[in-house]
Amino acid sequence: MMSAHSRLVVSAPSSGHGKTAIAVGLLAACSARGVPATGFKVGPDHTDAAYLGLAAGRPGRNLDPRLVGAQRIAPLFAHGAAGSQISVIEGAMGLFDSLTGQPEIDGTAAVAAALRAPVVLVVDVAAMGHSLAALVHGFRMFDEMVHLGGVILNRVASPRHEEMLRTALDDIGMPVLGALRRGDLPAVLPGRAQGPVPVAHRSVEAVRAVRRLGEAVAAAIDLDRVMALADAAPPLPDQAWSPADALAEATGEPPVPPEHRPVIALAGGPGAPYTYVETVELLTAAGAEVAIVDPLRDETLPAGTRGLMIGAALPEGYAEELSANRRLCAAVAQLAHDHLPIIAEGVGLPWLTRDFDGRPMCGVLDASAQTAGQTIAGYREATAPATSPLAPAGARITGYKQHRAIVTPRSGPVPAWTWAGGNPEGFVWRQVHASQLGLHWAGAPEIARRLVAAMLSPGHQGAGHQGAGHQGAGHQGAGHQGAGHQGAGHQGAGHQGAGQPTAMLAQVQPVMASPPPDGDPGEQTLSLSGLTPPTT
Repeated sequence: MMSAHSRLVVSAPSSGHGKTAIAVGLLAACSARGVPATGFKVGPDHTDAAYLGLAAGRPGRNLDPRLVGAQRIAPLFAHGAAGSQISVIEGAMGLFDSLTGQPEIDGTAAVAAALRAPVVLVVDVAAMGHSLAALVHGFRMFDEMVHLGGVILNRVASPRHEEMLRTALDDIGMPVLGALRRGDLPAVLPGRAQGPVPVAHRSVEAVRAVRRLGEAVAAAIDLDRVMALADAAPPLPDQAWSPADALAEATGEPPVPPEHRPVIALAGGPGAPYTYVETVELLTAAGAEVAIVDPLRDETLPAGTRGLMIGAALPEGYAEELSANRRLCAAVAQLAHDHLPIIAEGVGLPWLTRDFDGRPMCGVLDASAQTAGQTIAGYREATAPATSPLAPAGARITGYKQHRAIVTPRSGPVPAWTWAGGNPEGFVWRQVHASQLGLHWAGAPEIARRLVAAMLSPGHQGAGHQGAGHQGAGHQGAGHQGAGHQGAGHQGAGHQGAGQPTAMLAQVQPVMASPPPDGDPGEQTLSLSGLTPPTT
């Protein structure tokens, strides 16, 4: 079976050419026309995906071969694109670039080839003339698996400049789909330091910015030609991903929802969760009732909460707001004290510590966080050293981290993860799994089932249960950690045994590293040299 999904990739020669604004504007212009559309972002970036979703009026999604496996890209795309008439896929960096130095695996061109999607190249031509034709010709010929279907000119200086550029591209047979003058594409999107929060909060600033980009694109770009190019994409195999099927494949049996669905509080806002959308879908398919809690605004957890998940999309810049929400901090500490599961990624780890930049936090973990001057970013091939509500001991999974906060100590007696060339990171304590590593659960769907099982098994403890010890200031014993801890192979109630399939398995060798500002070899940004197929 084959299915037709109208689609195109918006890319550029490098970062800084305006592809995010163009992609958001295209989706907003389609929505203004009443055309159902879906936005996707290549790579792990939560922020761009959120604005693409806001422009389309439906959740923005990520397509990251590193996090989910290349074999899942087309099925995840088909799942997310269902019900839309056009899908706009925004690339990452340049068309043939890669965060890992392996564009043939995880670059925008690789995703475009996997989806057989035509590419629109956005080029900042402010300082270019006829050389534009050579640049575009090189991009067209570089990879025969990538179809370059047209160019959008950005920051054109004058009508004469535009005529020159159009003539140059006409000489090589490359269509020009639109041209924007300098100042036509306003820099109106909220600052990236805010992450997806303006979208999650549906702020007036974010909504107005998306509308203005849509108006600018509609005035300068031939939408009919863009949509015709997207319509020309060949059919894809009809193999849409589904959360229920993913759970069945990962665990060997279809999910059976419990009689009473446990409530999982998921950090986010009314406009978007602070994690990938598939996390919500997998938790629902595994039997949970997902309730959004906003750590920046809500003072209590949703009624009946039996677990909490804080995704990696929430920026560290909101530490002051997180600290000021003392009632919610106390409620989170009580949840940990009651041996209910908490999964924390990104800033979720500093939030669970005693303090972050001197501000009091939840006090669940006996640690402190401080913002450093340099951002640490990169993929990690992580191994779980102990069983937790998230993974069994020995499970390996690919994650992505991007943070400035340095947590001291870097890990507890039972770490959350280890990886080659680095020190252990994070904490497993009682039913808490906290790390700065962010995961895409579509790469390891069984996480959702494990978390639901942990929520249904009250009063039991995972590998990190510890005796009485240090208290987090002002909290109800949830942060008590002592010297003792259980062995790495110990399993808590509701966790599967050693025979359980591990998470998305992969072996990657670090080939290059640059030392972090604090000199900790465990915080190197790795360049990943190779990926072997998953094993069991």
